[in-house]
Amino acid sequence: MAIERTLAILKPDCVRKELVGEVIRRIQRAGFKILALRMLRMSKREAEGFYAVHDGRPFFEELTTFMSSGACVPIVLEKEDAVSDFRELIGATNPDDAADGTIRKEFADSVGENIVHGSDSTDNGRLEAAYFFPEHEIVANR
Repeated sequence: MAIERTLAILKPDCVRKELVGEVIRRIQRAGFKILALRMLRMSKREAEGFYAVHDGRPFFEELTTFMSSGACVPIVLEKEDAVSDFRELIGATNPDDAADGTIRKEFADSVGENIVHGSDSTDNGRLEAAYFFPEHEIVANR
């Protein structure tokens, strides 16, 4: 097992529902260390840049409109097997398919508004973290 970094984004629905503290508490209880965190509102262009890998897919417009609809909270996380452990903690993209006890099962309303983003690989975690945080802002927590 290796120490990995991953990026989480508490999405605009999480912020609107005032679940930021609860979701962060669950993340920390699961053993993740927070290395960087900020609240911001992405412009439509920034959301399109972040999700450029999905450009041309049927959900791209809806996704980028939603992600630029309000404040969100990007967070750089670290722990052993961070990517797979975080994806397990948050649950399936569709909350109807998510396991009981996962963040999405408990708090998400739909596939489109599913509370939290999690990187799908360590490489994407690094790229995604760099979209929001220069390396000098990521605090080593050891």
